[in-house]
Amino acid sequence: MVEIETVNDSNFNDVLAQASKPVLVDFGAEWCHPCKQLDPIVDELATEWGAKVKVVKLDIDQNPETTMTWEVMGVPTLMLFVDGEPRARLQGFQPKQKIISKLAGYIVG
Repeated sequence: MVEIETVNDSNFNDVLAQASKPVLVDFGAEWCHPCKQLDPIVDELATEWGAKVKVVKLDIDQNPETTMTWEVMGVPTLMLFVDGEPRARLQGFQPKQKIISKLAGYIVG
């Protein structure tokens, strides 16, 4: 299993800028039940896509600046960034196949 990095307001932009592959950001919160349901799916995707995608998590309560910058209005929200730019967004709990079909076009290899 791949270790998923936790990002914050201080390092979010650096993580995007330094990434040599797409970055999938899992915006969530400790109190969010659908986020907890999504966690195992995100873990599976991180493992399956390990070499192709960097997966990170961000707690919206602890990082309001990044949350507001990217207009995250509900959790969970998954955003895929390619070359530092947002390319896809999924809000709310989504089944694994829906996530894959939405993001697959941006994932090379």
